[in-house]
Amino acid sequence: MSATPQSSTASIGSVDAQRVEDALSLIAPKWTTWSAQTLAQQGSPMRVRDVAARLPFVSEQLVGKRLAQMHADGLATRVGDRHGAPYQLSAFGESLSRVHHTLSDWSQANLSLGGRVAGAERVEDAVRRLHLRDSTAVIQVLDAGGPMRFVHIAEEAGLDNGWARQRLNRLQVDGLVARTGPRHGDPYVLTDAGRALGPVYAAIEHWSDPVTARHRSVSPTPVATATRTHTGVPLGSDNIRTAAALRRSAAAPSAQFSHAPQPQPRVPAAVTAQSTPSRGR
Repeated sequence: MSATPQSSTASIGSVDAQRVEDALSLIAPKWTTWSAQTLAQQGSPMRVRDVAARLPFVSEQLVGKRLAQMHADGLATRVGDRHGAPYQLSAFGESLSRVHHTLSDWSQANLSLGGRVAGAERVEDAVRRLHLRDSTAVIQVLDAGGPMRFVHIAEEAGLDNGWARQRLNRLQVDGLVARTGPRHGDPYVLTDAGRALGPVYAAIEHWSDPVTARHRSVSPTPVATATRTHTGVPLGSDNIRTAAALRRSAAAPSAQFSHAPQPQPRVPAAVTAQSTPSRGR
């Protein structure tokens, strides 16, 4: 799907950083993209066990929790109220297709993930790099005035020095920010990947537009098993991948749930090679 003229010329500084990050927090939890694209490809209501059958590398329990959270966030609806009622994407969830393709295009053009990576995993990897609170503000400051020393970045972004340094360190690890030299105190600049984020931010902000949000179904009652995930993932190494290049954090338990998930089987390479981002309906 080609970008619209509006998104192709969008500037990083023109978007509402908090709105972008609030939108990203809805799709950042692990397996949200996989679940959404599975529902989109099916095009009709699916029970938890049927979604899990399409994602053999995720336990049925985790699929159930992710679909419950998507329901609570307005991304999915349930057909009926009885236990085991099937899920389908809401209009709001279906409109994620454009965001997924923009994220995938940005990743393919700017990131080297190594090997053949499933489309859904490429999107989830991109969201993981972008969704942490205040990351967008830091990127906007550097886009407007880089190269800059970290104390000036913190001042411009309105952040505590220690917090700004944490964000810069994480953005460096994720390949969006770089230092101009090896010495302590050398200024920071955006990488090519960071400078290319304008269309990505524009697509996410457009998706979160209040007009678009009106297409959501009536807000459902939060499901007891669903856990809010609007906090950042722990800093640490998450470079260990499965044979199919799926990232799994080896540094800390997942921050998605109130308890650490059970270890999951590795994703078969054939599944990864065949998976592509959903084009929606």
